[in-house]
Amino acid sequence: MNKFVITVLAIFSSLFSTGQNRLTSSDLPIVVIDTEGKTISADDKISANMKIIFNGEGQQNFVDDKHFDYEGFIGIRMRGNSSLSFAQKQYAVETRDDAGKNLNVSLLGMPKDNDWVLYAPYNDISLIRNVYAYTLWNEMGHWGPRIKMVEVILNDDYQGVYVLLESIKRDKNRIDVPKLEFADTSGLNITGGYIMKIDDAKDDDLTFISKVSGIQTSSGWGGWGGWGGGTSNNNIEWIYHYPKAEDIHPKQAEYIHNYIDTVELLIQSSNYNDQQVGYAKYLDVQSFVDYLIHTELSLNADGYKKSSFFFKERLALDGSGGKFFAGSVWDYNLAFGNCNFCNGNVTTSWVYNGCTTLPVPAFWKRLVQDPKFMDEVKCRYLELRKNVLSQEHIEAFIDDYALLLDEAQARHFAKWNKLFNGKDQSLTWFSAYSVSSYAQEIQTLKNWFAERLAFIDANLSGSCVLSSVSNDISIVDVWVYPNPVSNQLVVESTKQLKSIEIYNMSGTLMSTINFLNANRTVVEELNNYSKGIYKLLIYTVDGSCVSKSVLKQ
Repeated sequence: MNKFVITVLAIFSSLFSTGQNRLTSSDLPIVVIDTEGKTISADDKISANMKIIFNGEGQQNFVDDKHFDYEGFIGIRMRGNSSLSFAQKQYAVETRDDAGKNLNVSLLGMPKDNDWVLYAPYNDISLIRNVYAYTLWNEMGHWGPRIKMVEVILNDDYQGVYVLLESIKRDKNRIDVPKLEFADTSGLNITGGYIMKIDDAKDDDLTFISKVSGIQTSSGWGGWGGWGGGTSNNNIEWIYHYPKAEDIHPKQAEYIHNYIDTVELLIQSSNYNDQQVGYAKYLDVQSFVDYLIHTELSLNADGYKKSSFFFKERLALDGSGGKFFAGSVWDYNLAFGNCNFCNGNVTTSWVYNGCTTLPVPAFWKRLVQDPKFMDEVKCRYLELRKNVLSQEHIEAFIDDYALLLDEAQARHFAKWNKLFNGKDQSLTWFSAYSVSSYAQEIQTLKNWFAERLAFIDANLSGSCVLSSVSNDISIVDVWVYPNPVSNQLVVESTKQLKSIEIYNMSGTLMSTINFLNANRTVVEELNNYSKGIYKLLIYTVDGSCVSKSVLKQ
């Protein structure tokens, strides 16, 4: 090949690459950020401008549109630990007014606030592991970060698919515990609310070391930010998340420190499962049951020991409440079979047993040793397997998001073109597998869930006496029936229907229809709905639930 041909091909290749990295329109919301020449770092936030282009569900969004879901000032910095080394960065975003002060706004329909995260799913080829983890926690009845899939342009450079989500903080729309004033240093007020976490501490964090050593199978080799390596000790470090280090009164810090010490030491004692004075006096047991199920299903390599949050409510006047809760869930990019260390790709293992990385808090395994606790886990798991943890429900979720991302994922992988076939060497040392296409990744994820659920089905301890009333729902059909007047959503069931919740693809609840008490009914007029796929959660009068998807054309 002569030099002229080589030069022409090189120019063409460069132009093609540039074209792939230029976004003009998307069926996802588009986030456009301009730092006006300033460099974003992982230190203090810099000021910048942000626009979010969103024309509504089912509508195409164009970069040159002049109508914005949000247009204004932000503070922005890079976030993460080891992920800072990835090509696609993730960001903490703070919406601000023109004076630089925090400004509570609603982004893409999510409740108003000023703290947001642009999560980059760079090392997750499916793009949805965190999305699924948060959605599942919501489906289990808890608050988990709300999410919106978006595409991002930073300083005129396309950055790929991101997840815009809520951060974990105290708020009536997030973790809803009472606000602690600095003066709340006695009585009922000092008892809550608090948010604590177990994670890698930063220099400005306020922390304390647990009086109970964690579980770790060996010391490891040091590792990279806690990934794949171990520590030289089994210390569990608790971090004050709310109130922040600069806001908490020393008496408040002492109170929650002593509370956690009391609980952890009690759980290691001989009477830890006593019905009157045992752990149930202090813990919201249901949240710990659900957190264990969620973590074990996910086979999260960082499970229990990093990004692990807890909160404490305030004691009520009548002496009720004041319990310590597990949650919310956070950071599951290394979960669901996505890494090769800490048994992350061994579907026949249990996370609570610990591994060679950071130590797992000992109270998790101690709870597993209580037959009553595991009976509750077993019953809850069997209940969830009938609906939100059914293979059908999980695969429907994966398929829905694969369809939602069908257009955007192609641009994402054109931008980050080393993600297939293990070409990015920064990921291969902890990756459990590699794929050659997005479709192959989606099928791999479905297969992983089937294998993991089968193991838990066969090996989860505990016993549960099920009700004689079957919770299975046989949905005969769900369809949208067009006629000259309207588009009608029809549900036909072998059981009497109680209510139906209709969600769009972004997870927004569109409407709820209650007390149908019929086996076949027209449940909703869809004239005002955009074209697209909608998810239905269908409940019957006996408490059963099933998820179905329908297409509005």
